[in-house]
Amino acid sequence: RLLLSPAIGALVAVTAIAFAELTDNGADQVLFSGESALPSLLQDAGQWSVGALVLLIVAKGLAYCLSLATFRGGPTFPAMMIGAAGGMAVSHVGDLPMIAGAAMGIGAMAVTILGLPLTSALLTSVFLAADELTLLPLIIVAVVVAYVASARLTPAAAAPPPPAAGP
Repeated sequence: RLLLSPAIGALVAVTAIAFAELTDNGADQVLFSGESALPSLLQDAGQWSVGALVLLIVAKGLAYCLSLATFRGGPTFPAMMIGAAGGMAVSHVGDLPMIAGAAMGIGAMAVTILGLPLTSALLTSVFLAADELTLLPLIIVAVVVAYVASARLTPAAAAPPPPAAGP
């Protein structure tokens, strides 16, 4: 374990550096939890291309998986960052306002990670407080759809074997 942690850290660093070199965006978008990078991602949404957003999803997802395996930290904010980037990418492709796509992505990823629909909808609406009232119906639909899909796709826990028959 002592050798595994630095190796995983180096892989995360290489992922962040590769992202920064390929997209001309900062490596801080991939590093850290995403709590501080998420507001700047939303504010500078016009500067992100679909390709850069998809690369952010891949790089942040890889760094997120590697970090969960080795380092301390929570899963919520990195998932929200990935969801926001996914929603923004979809909004570029379709005829959807960027903030609506980001809100649906944040809500969907939050409920997938937390498994708590009400908390996920509330967390997303509080995070996007300026547009909360107009986005709340979209957030609720995205959260419900993601919750049902993740509940249906999650394998059921194996039931314990029945007790052995007595003598």
